[in-house]
Amino acid sequence: MARILITSALPYINGIKHLGTLIGSQLPADLYARYNRAKGNEVLFLCATDEHGTPAELAAAKAGKPVAEYCTEMHATQSKLAEGFRLSFDHYGRSSSKQNRELTQDFAAALAENGFIDEVSEKMVYSNADSRFLPDRYIEGTCPNCGYDKARGDQCENCTKQLDPTDLINPRSAISGSTDLEVRETKHLYLKQSALKDDLDAWIDSKADWPILTTSIAKKWLHDGDGLQDRGITRDLDWGVPVQKGREPWPGMEGKVFYVWFDAPIEYIGCAAEWAEAKGLGDEAWQRWWRTDKGAEDVRYVQFMGKDNVPFHTLSFPATIMGSREPWKLVDYIKSFNYLNYDGGQFSTSQGRGVFMDAALEILPSDYWRWWLLSHAPESSDSEFTWENFQAGVNKDLADVLGNFVSRVTKFCRSKFGEVVPDGGAWGEAEEAVLNDIEARVKTYEALMEAMEVRKASQELRAIWVAGNEYLQAAAPWSVFKTDPEAAAAQVRFALNLAVIYAGLSSPFIPDAAEKLRETFALQVIDWPEDIRAAMAETLKPGHAFAVPDVLFAKITDDQRDEWQARFAGQ
Repeated sequence: MARILITSALPYINGIKHLGTLIGSQLPADLYARYNRAKGNEVLFLCATDEHGTPAELAAAKAGKPVAEYCTEMHATQSKLAEGFRLSFDHYGRSSSKQNRELTQDFAAALAENGFIDEVSEKMVYSNADSRFLPDRYIEGTCPNCGYDKARGDQCENCTKQLDPTDLINPRSAISGSTDLEVRETKHLYLKQSALKDDLDAWIDSKADWPILTTSIAKKWLHDGDGLQDRGITRDLDWGVPVQKGREPWPGMEGKVFYVWFDAPIEYIGCAAEWAEAKGLGDEAWQRWWRTDKGAEDVRYVQFMGKDNVPFHTLSFPATIMGSREPWKLVDYIKSFNYLNYDGGQFSTSQGRGVFMDAALEILPSDYWRWWLLSHAPESSDSEFTWENFQAGVNKDLADVLGNFVSRVTKFCRSKFGEVVPDGGAWGEAEEAVLNDIEARVKTYEALMEAMEVRKASQELRAIWVAGNEYLQAAAPWSVFKTDPEAAAAQVRFALNLAVIYAGLSSPFIPDAAEKLRETFALQVIDWPEDIRAAMAETLKPGHAFAVPDVLFAKITDDQRDEWQARFAGQ
């Protein structure tokens, strides 16, 4: 039994996420977690809300709530949506947890002790009206490039030009609107990533099996231009992990917090500590997953994320771990994804454009979304959600192939033999050929799931479903029954057992449908079919009662498609 540690990139706390965020990390991570559990491996699957930084403060201010209260409410909302999409986290934590705060402070102390942190004086904008330094995102003004009057101090949303706060025309505080701003000197901590460049380079070179997308982004940050730069890891904010050296004050850093991108990846470890506490377990329970001196040397650690998160997970977080000189587990494999775009453009929260997780579950069950998103995962390039493609994928794959197979065989059995697996007859050459085909395809399917080739795995699973439909069509038990009821009984028994095999194989992709099939066939559990022939012969024996299910997957009508396309088109 292997031990698999799985983390997906932490969704930011400032609102409900869209389908692109879901397929970019959480959903494929869940697929991999479910598959490994089904195969009997020990899995710890962790995720959490990323709660610190400027956007959290701004979102809370917009909602008119204290930031801590806002984050608590949004964590509850995101947790509920994760459950709605059947994301099977062992724990869904919070980067604002006590565990993450202490771990972050401990990592900073270790890095300082080992000479990997510099104190740097720099000039920043100070708002006299707000009595605070303003991070770049807290400064608004007119873009000198395009004239947009709500450009932020880091970037203009209108023309996408990168900016410094001092570039803005008529700058003002995004908090109070005050223009009483001045430039003052302040000190911040920098992580000396450049000092670890050779270590990082050699480590990335050792990962020959990583996706090209992952390694190419990491190498670009390491070597392009001036190469890997040192990174500021503190900010002048109220909300975040207070800057300390472990449990001790950090002189000169009073009132500052750690930068969100420093503490957020550490929450992967913090989340494990939260999980252990929630389970009433001691520190050894989480340390055996994270510390190589406490049992983590045999753990395979896999991360899932969108391509925009790759630099932080291939460079900054590993630099934090390496620089601590402590025996923490480094990631073994990073599965990164391109972007999912929406219907000829991009998802947009501000414009209400695209499908967000809450709205998706309002209109259709989670399996519909899980199947389409995973079968169209943006692995080799960006992919695009269109309502026509979504309708076609659901109708052709789920309704016409899997749903149709289950419906035909259960309804025919009920009409001729009752709601019970029929006795009589024996399997012959046709059944043998199907078994050979499915055995070979399942091996391919498993290899693709092991390799996290999400789209290819979905195609192989669909081909396994198709094999059952083709068998049923060729065998035609409805015709055979007229002259040889016993032969028809054997064919039906074979097809019913295939449906159970399909439930087991499909459960990582469409868990609700798999559960519905388990209930349909009155089974305590449907295990992963390690031995196809044994499962086919021993699961549904003659006389086993079942119930004909309602429609497994309803088709999406043209009217529904048109209505949803208009509803989610945005402003």
